[in-house]
Formats: sequence, C-alpha cells, structure tokens
Amino acid sequence: MILVVGLGNPGKNYELTRHNIGFMVIDKLKDSSFSLESSTKFQGELYKKGSLLLLKPLTFMNLSGNSVKAVNDFYKPEKIIAIHDDLDLKFGAIKFKKGGSSGGHNGIKSIDSLIGNEYERVRIGIGNDKKNVINHVLSKFNDDEVKNLDEILNYAKIATLELVKNDLASVRNKFTTKEIIK
Repeated sequence: MILVVGLGNPGKNYELTRHNIGFMVIDKLKDSSFSLESSTKFQGELYKKGSLLLLKPLTFMNLSGNSVKAVNDFYKPEKIIAIHDDLDLKFGAIKFKKGGSSGGHNGIKSIDSLIGNEYERVRIGIGNDKKNVINHVLSKFNDDEVKNLDEILNYAKIATLELVKNDLASVRNKFTTKEIIK
C-alpha cells in the first residue's frame, strides 16, 4: 500500500485557497476508478484503487496528523507521500523531500508529531506575504495565479504519480522546478 495525503482545510470557505493546494492535487489524482472507502472512520475522505490510497483529512490543517495516523495504523502503508503548500517557495515551484523540518507548516507538524517525519513530501510553492502569513495561506489565489493553477496542479499530479512508482532521488531530479513550468 502507498498512501498519498493532500493537506487542506475542509469546507466551502477554504476551497481554492493557497492552503488547500494539497486537496486540489488529490482531486486531480482521483478519478472514477477510485472508490470512496470512508469519510468518518479515518477522519477524512479516503479513496482506494488497488494498492493506492488517496486521503483528504477532514480535520482542520493543524490536526491533519490524526487522519494520517488512523489510515497509517489501519493499512500500514510502506510509503507515505504528503502534498502541501509551501510559503518558502515561489508560486508554482515544486520540490520534493523526505523528513526534515516542518518549515512551520502546521499540517506537517501534526503528522510529524503522530507518525514521525520519515515520509516523502511534495512541496508546492504558494509565494509568501511575510507581513501576514495567516491571511496569505488562507486567501484565494489571485487572477494571475488562477491562470496558471491548473497547469501547476497537473504537473504536481504527474510528479506525484511518478513518486508513487519511483524513488525520491529520480523524481526530484526530473520534476523539481523553481518557478511555473511554461
């Protein structure tokens, strides 16, 4: 089993916000061949197709680890990949890592505190407003960003599917970007 978790906040108020980019990639990944396994047992929407699990925690961001831990304890996946927004990267940049610091990301902190940090991460840049971080991550993408969002999400989808099948180093070498791919 491989678990891919996209981080975000549940509810209409948070749709299309920067903090929900992980949810958006999961929505790109799941298609009609995935079946919804549960939305209550694991405190999130869990989709399954063969040995691939896709998770959107329905806890708020700072409690994402509760959902990930529940799925991890039940399915015991051999690989976990977390997709999340990253303030330290330019909008549209994509980087990959395993372990290390949470970078101040509350969803990652929550996961780390409950299952450790030895999982792979797909970090998607959302830019940074150092003056008001909370408003920035919870704000919707602006018009210019929206024009590129679908392309970024599709690229992240392809990169994540590669990461499901291949090692981190090869995916990092092939898919890491510093800006929006044109």
